Amino acid sequence: MRQRIVRVLGGVAMTALIAGGAAACTKPAETGSQACDLKIGFFGALSGENAGLVTPMKNGAALALDQYNAAHADCKVTLVDYDSQGDPAKAPALANGAVGDAKVVAILGPAFSGESEAADPIFESAGLPTITPSATRPSLDTKGWKVFHRGVGNDFVQGPAGGLYIKNVLKAEKAFLVKDDSAYGLGLADEAQKVLGSLIVGTDTVKTGDKLFNTLVTKVKASGATALFYGGYTAEASPFLKQLRAAGWKGTFVGGDGINDSNMINATGKADVEGTIATCPCGDPSKAKGTFVADYKAKYSADPGVYADVSYDLANIFLEGLGAGKTSRADLQAWVSAYNKTGSATGVNYKWAANGELDPAPVKVLAFKAVNGAWVADQEITG
Repeated sequence: MRQRIVRVLGGVAMTALIAGGAAACTKPAETGSQACDLKIGFFGALSGENAGLVTPMKNGAALALDQYNAAHADCKVTLVDYDSQGDPAKAPALANGAVGDAKVVAILGPAFSGESEAADPIFESAGLPTITPSATRPSLDTKGWKVFHRGVGNDFVQGPAGGLYIKNVLKAEKAFLVKDDSAYGLGLADEAQKVLGSLIVGTDTVKTGDKLFNTLVTKVKASGATALFYGGYTAEASPFLKQLRAAGWKGTFVGGDGINDSNMINATGKADVEGTIATCPCGDPSKAKGTFVADYKAKYSADPGVYADVSYDLANIFLEGLGAGKTSRADLQAWVSAYNKTGSATGVNYKWAANGELDPAPVKVLAFKAVNGAWVADQEITG
């Protein structure tokens, strides 16, 4: 998600840097035959304008660790934050910091696609297993990264679903398509465009960091479009939507999971965001299974946001492996790659194909609607 595409250092120099950093670290403490004081990294935008999407994921993971540590008081695991602010330019340094700490044996994330493109080659060189709860760019599974695992469906599913919502639910006769310059936004919008086809009466792009959209707003209004698909993140989507409303545009704003966060609601304002649609290749976290919802509310005094239940389940996969004595990076990598169980919160069967995609890939995509200042599950999007 939040990202410009950046070039990542690679080759022999990077491999040497990683190896040297790892060798300098101390060996984890052990209790009997069980390695203790190990760490799981959480990698994503924990501050900045898009943190609203990632914070619930971090909370879900932290809840899983709290419960694990309560049951393993003599051999606890620590969750370590790697706050990328969603910026792929920050990702390599953070990734190198993680692989250089021998106690970090797994990464939950990266949360966004661009930072995944920047960080995952470093994790691959170090053999550090990762599971992303939310990075949906399809091409991430084409890099040959053995450590890469995705815990949700990708934009080959989500992008078309957004287009289908505009076409079949809204029954719009004219649609406008806008995408930002991120790896996520570009891919998502391209997939939606394939479905919308001749309904599209105009397209345009925005840049990360843009806040003024006068020219684009004029184009949208002049096009006569009654629906707009936006591929990108809240940081730009929120002021864009506010300016559309201020100019009198009454159409429906449809985006992907990149806008499915509390900041999109709060920053845009209840009146302007009302009726906005945000898709997600996930279930409704407020209806997660087991005790997850009650446990989450008890800890955070809030309802779980999208992907909180996913992150909880994924963190528990790593923790289950640690509890079973898989305490090295290599052992955890083998554990995840061979995993085949149902998550207690999501009900999803977590089994990965060789390319890191769920096998079989989930096909459910939900539309969430902004209703009276909150995201409410609207309906499952089908063809």
